[in-house]
Amino acid sequence: VGLVGAAVLARGLAGMLYGVGTLDALTFGGVPLLLGAVALVASWLPARHALRVTPAIALRADE
Repeated sequence: VGLVGAAVLARGLAGMLYGVGTLDALTFGGVPLLLGAVALVASWLPARHALRVTPAIALRADE
């Protein structure tokens, strides 16, 4: 749904996008991949840190 909306809105933004076509496949494929990679790293780092804490210690600290 987001890609279809972006394709429709790209026609209106064509004047502001320097060097990018309205339906540039690299941009429409690269941006979701970049955002997915950022989301993966942003969730993986705290999860890795949380795995190092013993559950009993985490429950005691919650009081």
